[in-house]
Amino acid sequence: MKWIIGILILELLSVNAMAQQPDTSKNDRFSVHAQTTVISQSKPSFNAKYTGDNSLLTQGENQTSITATLFAGTRLWKGASLFINPEIAGGAGLSQALGVAAATNGETFRVGDPAPKIYLARLFYRQIVALTKETGYQQADFNQLDGNTPLKYFAFTIGKIGSTDYFDNNKFSHDPRTQFMSWALMANGAWDYPANTRGYTPAIVLEFVTPQHELRYGAALVAKEANGNDMNWNISKASSHTIEYTHKHKFAGLDGAIRILGFFTTANLGNYKQSIALSPVNPEIEETRQYGNTKFGFGLNMEQKITSSLGCFARAGWNDGRNETWAFTEIDHSLSFGLSMAGERWKRAADNAGLAYVASGISKAHEDYLKAGGKGFMLGDGNLNYGWEHLTELFYAAELVPSQLYLTGAYQFLLNPGYNKDRHGPVHVFSVRLHARI
Repeated sequence: MKWIIGILILELLSVNAMAQQPDTSKNDRFSVHAQTTVISQSKPSFNAKYTGDNSLLTQGENQTSITATLFAGTRLWKGASLFINPEIAGGAGLSQALGVAAATNGETFRVGDPAPKIYLARLFYRQIVALTKETGYQQADFNQLDGNTPLKYFAFTIGKIGSTDYFDNNKFSHDPRTQFMSWALMANGAWDYPANTRGYTPAIVLEFVTPQHELRYGAALVAKEANGNDMNWNISKASSHTIEYTHKHKFAGLDGAIRILGFFTTANLGNYKQSIALSPVNPEIEETRQYGNTKFGFGLNMEQKITSSLGCFARAGWNDGRNETWAFTEIDHSLSFGLSMAGERWKRAADNAGLAYVASGISKAHEDYLKAGGKGFMLGDGNLNYGWEHLTELFYAAELVPSQLYLTGAYQFLLNPGYNKDRHGPVHVFSVRLHARI
């Protein structure tokens, strides 16, 4: 716990130091920002008929996670910029982030070592080519330089990135550091997005952006192993492709957007049905892995302002579920929706409250595999009485220091963790989150 407190103190000291410095934001050649997020979660015990190696533990738990990220960037020449993000992460999720498809802490990763570790999160080059002389002002932010940007442009990005930085964005449900914490609310659970264990991957992203229309395509590396950290550079056999169209609109004068996403991944994937055919009891999907197996799916994503302070969102996702989950989480079908409200009505405009629900499901082949005693990298109770997994999340985020420090309290109500009605719960998860940014 000492290292968590120490990192947080250093971050807060840097916040105060930056606040005392003169404003140099008009000099947009360089951009330096940072964030620290600490999340502490607890759950009381619950009853279950049995518990497997990859189950959510039935006893009461308390776990804490921390991430700290430096966002540094520079402008190279007209339209060109370079960004680097070293990051440190440590701690753990409840039950080591096992046993829940819509895992409860979006800041934790599927790693067994809770000791803090420094790694390179992002390192990428971005080139914007203006397609109009009209510009709009862009304020400096994480991986974003202050200055005017064209309203219509083509962009090319190459390097190590987070795929969710470019795809499946949502104004009200996207960032576990400030919004909903569940994995299936920060992104479309059925999108097995390309990433290493910590959520990053080398990729190329092409973007065509206008005020109303956005079209993006990304080609990315995938890991050598499911939930692996080492990436597979044999792109002739393994890669992931994502394409998304966004339409921005106004409804009754209020902003909204609709996104349609599709993805296709080919890798050394294992097949659920083949693994059961080889071993009807306790099948091991690793035995069926071969290049040429694929996974594909689709997603819908909607956001809409209802009033100046209230907004709503919804997502729906599906993937074919024939072959194993490779990178994100073991969800083949997902439906979520919710509300988000800023605190203007109670004179706390920078505060934010949210309420959301997500239902997660899997394919019949995936269900049969888990029922036979198979294990994925997140799920495996040793048996399965299948039912959709349901999670409801409520949070309130309060601004403590303007634009710099936020404290959040959250509650999650979970039924059928890991799709198992024999482990119905309910499970109650309580969270406290502290987020600092400069």
